[in-house]
Amino acid sequence: MARDYASRCSLSPVRKTWLAAAAAILLAFQGIGAQKVRVEEELEAYPTESVDLRCQFIDGLGKTKLTQVSWIWEPIDGQRDNIAVYHPIYGQSFPNLSFRDRVVFLQNSLENPSIRISKLRMADAGRYTCEYATYPSGNEQGTTTLTMLAKPKNSAKVVTVQAGSKSVVVAQCEAADGKPAATIKWLGSVGGNHSTTTANGPDGTVTVRSEYRLVPTPADNGRDVVCMVEQRTQEQPWVNTVKLSVEYPPSVVIEGYDNNWYVGRSDAALLCLASANPEPTTVTWTAASGSLPDTVMVDGNKLTVRKVDDAVNTTFICEAKNKHGASKHQITTIVIEKERIITPGPSTGAVIGGILGALAFICIIGGIIFFIRKRQEDGEGPPKHKPPPPVKAGSSTEMLNKPSEPPTATETAPLSPGEVYYEPTGGEPVTNLDDESTGALNGGAPPVLDDSAKYDNVNELKDRADDGHHDSSNHDTPAASIARGESFVSSAMYV
Repeated sequence: MARDYASRCSLSPVRKTWLAAAAAILLAFQGIGAQKVRVEEELEAYPTESVDLRCQFIDGLGKTKLTQVSWIWEPIDGQRDNIAVYHPIYGQSFPNLSFRDRVVFLQNSLENPSIRISKLRMADAGRYTCEYATYPSGNEQGTTTLTMLAKPKNSAKVVTVQAGSKSVVVAQCEAADGKPAATIKWLGSVGGNHSTTTANGPDGTVTVRSEYRLVPTPADNGRDVVCMVEQRTQEQPWVNTVKLSVEYPPSVVIEGYDNNWYVGRSDAALLCLASANPEPTTVTWTAASGSLPDTVMVDGNKLTVRKVDDAVNTTFICEAKNKHGASKHQITTIVIEKERIITPGPSTGAVIGGILGALAFICIIGGIIFFIRKRQEDGEGPPKHKPPPPVKAGSSTEMLNKPSEPPTATETAPLSPGEVYYEPTGGEPVTNLDDESTGALNGGAPPVLDDSAKYDNVNELKDRADDGHHDSSNHDTPAASIARGESFVSSAMYV
């Protein structure tokens, strides 16, 4: 029956939503009404400092009677220690001996029983509950969590090792007694790796240690690795640079011999250079032939020949030692009769300057050649402008009459530009103007004569023709037909 009733009275989705919202609002108001003790939820502090734990009782209706207030400390779950009590009649009380001289009430009031804890310790971390004894609602309380922070004590150091073939610890970095735990990073280009460990202290602090490892070689000696520590109490990361210390036996080389030890030379010297860590404890010079010649003087790693003679025509040996071993090197000196004249070659700067000067000269010459060729190409190329249209030789449409004469051999021959010829009728010499210059100036057309000169010449030619042919013929010579644009100048006669 109950199931049938529930099925008949099922709620719509909209009604369910409204009911859920109303329930949430009701619970919220109940929470606000139940939370009458106002405190700060979380606080952070450092050792040796002070912290104020605030507490206030909120009674909107004013119907709650406050009897007593207590501060309870919970360092760990399950452990509750009463550190401060206030009663309006009996006054203040501090039951816990570890807090007795470090805790005070800021006000003598039940409504505001805030306290101050001085000379904080890392062990003071935990939950602090402000608890009221009230009537008629009973006990009311609010809890503050105190987190103790500690700046780590950072340090980094090098570990001296001997060069070898196994990976060993070469540097260490530590962030001690910090809270929360620090983070350690290594920066460097030596190709190593690191490992990190942590250790918890009795007061809640954490110590972080990191070791940097690599396979040490003599080349690693003196190289830098950087330890970087990050922690929330630090304004910026702590950074420290560590120089690696790798010890190795000596490596020896002799310098100073220039292949020019001639008889009588007085400034000949040899240097024994040893690379080692630690520095060589002893440096010894010997000769392959036995004891050193009398003309040789030794001062540490320097061997000086006071005067070169046949006695120093030998092999010198230098040996260096330190705690990790010994090493030696030898060189054979050859004494010659006369000084070898060595012509100094050009300095490196002079060689480089000469090369650069030659390159600059070549570039200049190449630029000049390119410029000249470019100018020639521009001059030989087609015109970059459109030439004017050809001008016709004459604008008159009149027909000119000229005696018909058979052409002579000289008339049919081509006339070179600029060559002088005479008219058959005996006029002034005429030069052929149909050359490249005049043709180019007239767009390739025959040269144009002035109109007045043109017609004067035509009349003169007609008169001469009439006088020369009047007796031989009684009828007029047929007029020559000169089309527009054709030249009226007679054929040329060569002289």
